[in-house]
Amino acid sequence: MKEPKQMSVSAIQNGTVIDHVPANNLFKVIQILGLDRIENQITFGTNLESKKLGRKAIIKISGLFFEDEDINRIALVAPDAKLNIIKDYEVVEKKVVEVPDNIIGIAKCMNPKCITNFESVTTRFRVVSKKNVALKCHYCEKITNQENLHII
Repeated sequence: MKEPKQMSVSAIQNGTVIDHVPANNLFKVIQILGLDRIENQITFGTNLESKKLGRKAIIKISGLFFEDEDINRIALVAPDAKLNIIKDYEVVEKKVVEVPDNIIGIAKCMNPKCITNFESVTTRFRVVSKKNVALKCHYCEKITNQENLHII
């Protein structure tokens, strides 16, 4: 029996690898981190096999490192994401995303009457559940749960 050919994405010298992103949320992660607006070399793969997620995506960003508060913004759409910090082709640090206590300007309030949905007001939520993400709106106090979560 022939061994399957392994295809690999080239290693990056310095930068960040974001692994264990749910395949269906890859482009949300790219949007939240603003990767669609940067000049750095970015390589991503999606629908890769994952024992944990079934299908996963991976993102490699050359020459870019994130602050914890920036990377934790993706926890809403990629709660199991892992970050590998690469320096001189070696993993020098591993990080796990954590859902932050407050979410500002990332998600939309599900209440159609909320001021954030018809005025130019930045959305603000307090996270009331981190496991099954639930957000309480700062303005109208409605709870937006994972099923109704829309990233803006």
